[in-house]
Amino acid sequence: MKRDLSRLLRPRSIAVMGSVWAENVIAQCRKMGFAGPVWPVHPTKPAIGGLKAWPNLDDLPGAPDATFIGVNRHATLEVVGALSAMGAGGAICFASGWTEAGAPELQDRLVRAAGAMPVLGPNCYGVINYLDGALLWPDQHGGRRVERGVALLSQSSNIVINLTMQARGLPVAYVACLGNAAQIGLAELAGALLADERVTALGMYVEGIDDAPALASLAETARAAGKGIVCVKSGKTEAARDAAASHTAALAGGGAASSAFLRQAGIAEVNTLSELLETLKIFHTHGPRIGNRLCSLSCSGGEAGLVSDLAAPFGLSFPPPTEAQRQRLGEILGPIVAIANPLDYHTFIWGDGPRTTDVFTTMLQGYDAGIFVIDPPRPDRCDPTSFQPALDAIVAAQAATGRPAFPVASLPENFDEDRAIGMIAGGVAPLMGLETSLGALKAAQTAPGQPGWRPVPALGSRTTRTLDEAEGKALLKAAGVAVPRSVRAPTLSALKTGAADLAAPFVLKGLGFAHKTEAGAVRIGLESLDGQSEIPGAVGYLLEEMVTGTVAEVLVGLRRDAVYGVTLTLGLGGVTAEVLSDTVTLVWPVTEAEVLGAMRRLRLWPLLDGYRGRPKADTGAVAAMALALGRLLAARPELEEIEINPVLVLEAGAIAVDALIREAVA
Repeated sequence: MKRDLSRLLRPRSIAVMGSVWAENVIAQCRKMGFAGPVWPVHPTKPAIGGLKAWPNLDDLPGAPDATFIGVNRHATLEVVGALSAMGAGGAICFASGWTEAGAPELQDRLVRAAGAMPVLGPNCYGVINYLDGALLWPDQHGGRRVERGVALLSQSSNIVINLTMQARGLPVAYVACLGNAAQIGLAELAGALLADERVTALGMYVEGIDDAPALASLAETARAAGKGIVCVKSGKTEAARDAAASHTAALAGGGAASSAFLRQAGIAEVNTLSELLETLKIFHTHGPRIGNRLCSLSCSGGEAGLVSDLAAPFGLSFPPPTEAQRQRLGEILGPIVAIANPLDYHTFIWGDGPRTTDVFTTMLQGYDAGIFVIDPPRPDRCDPTSFQPALDAIVAAQAATGRPAFPVASLPENFDEDRAIGMIAGGVAPLMGLETSLGALKAAQTAPGQPGWRPVPALGSRTTRTLDEAEGKALLKAAGVAVPRSVRAPTLSALKTGAADLAAPFVLKGLGFAHKTEAGAVRIGLESLDGQSEIPGAVGYLLEEMVTGTVAEVLVGLRRDAVYGVTLTLGLGGVTAEVLSDTVTLVWPVTEAEVLGAMRRLRLWPLLDGYRGRPKADTGAVAAMALALGRLLAARPELEEIEINPVLVLEAGAIAVDALIREAVA
């Protein structure tokens, strides 16, 4: 059920329940200049925070649009029910002690008491609306009133409080916390914030995603509205729940899957809170995406070199200037300056506004965006006026070219807040900290998701069994996946009879092992079965024709994910798959182009692509196999995981020579 959160987020009247916490909320509303009535409710106190207190909810002049409930969890249940019955617009449930404290039944009762009325939490700090000065917030914060800006949504109250203390000039329109998200989830609250036309972008600190398809849908809607979303996703080092069962589980744990989902949904992902804030500046001023052809200008060779070094890990591109640019820049700067990108323009033009503007504009017009390294002196001890012509030239270059021009301070403290606020108000986004800024610029290049892309619904945890390899290979063959010719038998002696139909060399495998190599249950290169001894622990045998002409061994694995539906992992395979840890992960569904593009991100991609005269592996066949396996998993909901390791890739074709398949037990 989609709920209307407009009264809760943009209230005209606010009720506060409790004593100390209620008084804090009143103080914050007064400080921010909230124009509507604030109604304290308390059974015994005549006044709270200098305002008349009403003994009961029924005594209020009307149904409040938003209520901050600062009473204990048991009283919260009663209050929520009363608010819902009287037609209130929504509530913040501040108290802790619910599911997070081992009392899920209380949280279920809270949801039932709320009915159709929106509630945030429980265990939730609340909401700050800096646009209208409405705060349902019981603590200090560092924000200010704005007319438009970004929204910050967090699953951690402390994290978002810290974000409000930023001194980077970022205009923040909303701050919102989810708490336990008993009723209102991540995508629903995010959508309600973005629906306000005064909100320009959304930044999220996320610990867990409750509805991946809904979040993907929201991201597409936001992009269509010209609003970018950037996310810090925590908990990426958490081990997968059954990592011991397969290489795929170990290699495609929570971090790889969440990053794949965000990328495919078109949500920018960053690793730090500083990058989050700087990316939001870019989105606020320039929309949800910038181009990837960048130029860099500085008046120091050291800064130019530092830009090149720090940009490399982010994969940022600084293409050389065109011949026309070289000629014009050379005319302005003279023969001593080497024209390059990054460009060290020296200090010959320092203080000359027209020439500096000419250099900056000439360079910027050949690129999608430009960074201008500049660290104005601190105004409390120094005189920064000599830097103004360069700052004005940056603004003029952006205006002349229509391309984003970013003043970048190498250290975040080297750009004061008042100057940043003024420049952002004028449509120019100064970025703080060189490395942080480069990370933000990379994040702002995130491609939009495929229109209509949604992950498949996740299934709950299930008990599974592992198919033996012969069963698994039969399933793969029926799905159109190439497997070696083989025979199966319960004993070695029985196997010899069927071996006559196969061509040597052979591979002998003992069945009943998850990882046969580690168990010593694989024997390769056999010309016959003569002299072969029993394999200890085997519950049967599989004899296969040995594949020759192999160019590379890769891993292809698909598994159900509790959050993202189905993940696909590809990488260099064999017994060293986890040692190499060279894999990429996608979230199903995917296209052939996406699979091939993902494989090109592998560190060892050159080994598949004819490195130093080696034969090229048929990666198209690998992609076709991955898609066939994905369709198989999608069509058979009882299948939990399919891992093929290795897939032997030839110059023409790819063959699944080992398979681990798990299915749910009815």
